[in-house]
Amino acid sequence: MAKLYFRYGAMNSGKTTILLQTSYNYEERGMKTLLLKPGIDTKGENYLVSRIGLKRKVDHIILEDEDIYQYLEKNLKNISCVFVDEAQFLSKQQVEDLMQVVVDFNIPIMCYGLRTDFQTKGFEGSTRLLEIAHSIDEIKSICKCGKKAIYNLRKVNDKFTFSGEQVAIDGKDSVTYESLCPKCCYQQLKRMKNNKK
Repeated sequence: MAKLYFRYGAMNSGKTTILLQTSYNYEERGMKTLLLKPGIDTKGENYLVSRIGLKRKVDHIILEDEDIYQYLEKNLKNISCVFVDEAQFLSKQQVEDLMQVVVDFNIPIMCYGLRTDFQTKGFEGSTRLLEIAHSIDEIKSICKCGKKAIYNLRKVNDKFTFSGEQVAIDGKDSVTYESLCPKCCYQQLKRMKNNKK
């Protein structure tokens, strides 16, 4: 039986690289894959772009309120696996649609994304994936101190910030992110609170 997979990790953990490599492995064996990403992810426009330089054009950009089930139902002919990058940006309903596709068509769907935002709060899509996915795997990343990174703190003009909209794309409007372990993250949050006093 096919499964819905969720592979999550902090930024810079190699999620997109692993997605592209896994898709390539299918295709190298003569199987066809379908690559999707949410439209809110404007980085790379209609390409999946990894930090190590790998890139590939997506087959479909998911619109904000799109019925993914309907799209996939029409486009699954000869598809062996569906891949979704930046799955944290999906809606709860879109995650439900993915699960229904797995159940109805017996085709595996592999979702890759962040678990939490820069305020350590869950994204709608990743929260629902954590609740219903058949298989959940963490892709590990390293903090600057050498410990496992699980949080992503936002920087604007190279200064940490804990305010702003939930979504701000890395590399746009002077926004970057740093992956941190819990200790380094909470030390930084404490510093930011003390600086406001």
